[in-house]
Formats: sequence, structure tokens, C-alpha cells
Amino acid sequence: MPGVATSAPEVTHVSRHGFWLLLGDEELLVRFEDFPWFRQATIDALTNVERPSADHLY
Repeated sequence: MPGVATSAPEVTHVSRHGFWLLLGDEELLVRFEDFPWFRQATIDALTNVERPSADHLY
């Protein structure tokens, strides 16, 4: 079943407060205050973003 084509997620900026994640045409701030497990992650780990496949949803 074909879906809507989307761009791969991309980290566009990292700061001491969090990182910005580009999903399609929307950029979201992932705040370390809200997601503390990302705070100690390396830049390499933060920028290795994968979108889960539909198979993982069921």
C-alpha cells in the first residue's frame, strides 16, 4: 500500500537547550528538559535519525 512520500527526518540545529528536528516542512524543538535522555547524547547519535517503519507500529 503506497503512502505519501516524505523527506527523511533531519536534525537542523543543536544547542544547550535541545535540538531542532525537521519533519517534512515542520521544524520541532526537542527540549532536553522534556526529553532528558538526549542530553548526554553525542552529536553523531542525535543526527542519526530514523523514521520507524509502519511494521513497527503493530
